[in-house]
Amino acid sequence: MRPVLVVDDEADMALALKESLKRCGFSPTVYNNPADALTECNLNDFALVITDMKMPKMNGIEFMQEIRRRRIFVPIIVITGYGTVENAVDAMKLGATDYIMKPFSFDALRQVIERLLPSEETSDIVAESGVMKNLVALTREVARSDITVLLSGESGTGKEVIARLIHKNSLRADKPFIAINCAAISENLLESELFGHEKGAFTGAVDRRLGKFELADKGTLLLDEVSEMAYPLQAKLLRAIQEREIDRIGGRSPIPVDVRIVATTNKDLLAEVRSGRFREDLYYRLNVFPLTLPPLRERREDIVPLAEFFLRRLSRKMGRTFRVTGELEAYLLGMEWKGNVRELENFMYRTAVISRTEDLLPPADELASAASAPASAAQPHKTGTLRDMERDLIIETLKKTNNNRTKAAELLGVSVRTIRNKLKEYNIADDE
Repeated sequence: MRPVLVVDDEADMALALKESLKRCGFSPTVYNNPADALTECNLNDFALVITDMKMPKMNGIEFMQEIRRRRIFVPIIVITGYGTVENAVDAMKLGATDYIMKPFSFDALRQVIERLLPSEETSDIVAESGVMKNLVALTREVARSDITVLLSGESGTGKEVIARLIHKNSLRADKPFIAINCAAISENLLESELFGHEKGAFTGAVDRRLGKFELADKGTLLLDEVSEMAYPLQAKLLRAIQEREIDRIGGRSPIPVDVRIVATTNKDLLAEVRSGRFREDLYYRLNVFPLTLPPLRERREDIVPLAEFFLRRLSRKMGRTFRVTGELEAYLLGMEWKGNVRELENFMYRTAVISRTEDLLPPADELASAASAPASAAQPHKTGTLRDMERDLIIETLKKTNNNRTKAAELLGVSVRTIRNKLKEYNIADDE
């Protein structure tokens, strides 16, 4: 359970908060004295801080300011009574993440917490492999600064997930996270999407429109697949990043913006520079802190945990309890997953939807891929063609089942007819 720090000088309220947080699945630590709570903040890593506004010696705003002064970056909920809403708004301006008014219900408190802290079970970060654990740790470290981050990796490796993790762990976490896919929007429209336009700036501009830079002000702007941006527009992006100001299309004067930039690419951006398709000066502006996400085939320890994560999410939606069987696990570990995490997610959803049981097996029409799984997993250095491995797996499975084709078919996740056809194809004697 994630730890939460509660500060309230009223014993009854503190007790009520403690019990409510336990029901929400948290481990609350309660203090009546803000000074003691500050000491606890230095000693422990809390997922959330909840503080009352009106307290003797040190009020909620002063307590929050002291937490921020000590560079403790944690979401803070301020509790305020009726008539002190203006103070709560002031607290938000000074760094509070949210506030809740007395009297409040358990459901109201839970909703505020869920808005700030998605449950651990629904987190999109699955990191069992050493390479991903290191990447996530490094991501959390770089998130604390305002440094520009360039995320590289193949399509489907989870670059946007990491970008959101950076924002969530930054000082801008309570401000907007705005994403724009540079590959999905035409050059003419992309300029307007990024920088906005004034009314009448061009045909069809019937109203003023704010661009992504302005919408992300004080927050984080994700430039997804930035390598796909047209060369002429790259100069305008460079200026916006360097000068920290933008020009709306049709505007008369620059508009200052305060935005933290995270960019992603599935290409070798330096190679794009050498080929003349990407500006070198923009490259160095974006490549301040580079992070490379490994493909799924290089983090195989994450494959099954990811599959189980997707099934848990789907189980909640469908009201069922899907499980990964040993046969499916072997199949998953034997696949290349060229589409990476995105391909795995789609595969798990498709498998679950068409399955008649909650214990999921490999697709019956993909024996060849399934056949390579146990061989490649158990004997990673074994050589031979896929046909050889398929034949060996059938023979081995039949031996384990005393040549019972029905049981062998169940273990392999295929039909009895497939087993019979494969036996004939490989000229294997049919002893049944």
